[in-house]
Amino acid sequence: MKVANLVLGGALAALGVGAQAQTTTLKIGYATAPDSHYGVGSKVFCDQVEKGTQGRYKCQYFPNSALGGEREQIEAVQLGTQDLVNTSTGPVGNFVPEVKIVDIPFLFRDYDHARKVMDGPIGQGILAKFPSKGIIALAWTENGFRHMTNSKRDIVKPEDAKGLKMRTMENKVHMDGYRAFGILPTPMAFPELFGALQQGTVDGQENPIPVILSAKFAQVQKHLSLTGHVYSPALLLLSPKVWNKLSDGDKKVFVQAAQAAGAAQRKKVNEDEANGIAQLEQQGMKVIKTVDKGAFQAALKVPYEGYAKEFGADNIKKIQDVK
Repeated sequence: MKVANLVLGGALAALGVGAQAQTTTLKIGYATAPDSHYGVGSKVFCDQVEKGTQGRYKCQYFPNSALGGEREQIEAVQLGTQDLVNTSTGPVGNFVPEVKIVDIPFLFRDYDHARKVMDGPIGQGILAKFPSKGIIALAWTENGFRHMTNSKRDIVKPEDAKGLKMRTMENKVHMDGYRAFGILPTPMAFPELFGALQQGTVDGQENPIPVILSAKFAQVQKHLSLTGHVYSPALLLLSPKVWNKLSDGDKKVFVQAAQAAGAAQRKKVNEDEANGIAQLEQQGMKVIKTVDKGAFQAALKVPYEGYAKEFGADNIKKIQDVK
């Protein structure tokens, strides 16, 4: 009888009957520190997924560009060698060209405007373009409005930025705009940036307050100008290799978790925007709060003509008209 029970038990185990569901561990990467806005959003996503799938899926975190720069991580997600990345849109246009339109300088009035566009038909329509490029875009997260820092001088108007060698993302839309300000744009992967600023390879960089804080740029940059020249959305991207294995129920869990992550990431951006400038001043940065944004916008006349040809003037106006 004991032998029969052992045989039966072995057979059931082989069939998976009564066995606990297998846990799949997903690798998620992002560029900044665990306590940054990207870290906050990624943790909310992973917690929600683990809860919603009763522990069948959980995450292993790779912050601080441990898996490479954003472009490399997006490529890895596309190839299926990395499961998830929480990334700015900076390099995403190289994979999904339709994303580039949201990177136009001074396209968005404020956070309320930007978030309404991302959450509305325009933003959701862009997300629908990803699967044909071999990437699943679960939801928009957020990086924030970008500001300029440098080690040389205050920047109040475009002329002040002339000749500065400034690290930019690998993003032609940004770079075309920055050239109009007289900046010498220098594309560089984020993991290389702190060292380049420290060594003087570049004079400055531009990023949202949450990134400037988490990357500790106050240690290597003295001047911060609140230009708010570009709204930088972000995305939670998933490998189709994972997506295609999910049940319909699990797909719903993943999407809802990503939307919760986006909300949490925006909340953290709000907090950093409210408190971060004072922190950066305490860390020794000189913050130029009154910038001639009209002069910066006027300098974009030629780039905007190019943007209108590339993306369609009507499409740009649709974004600008969202209330």
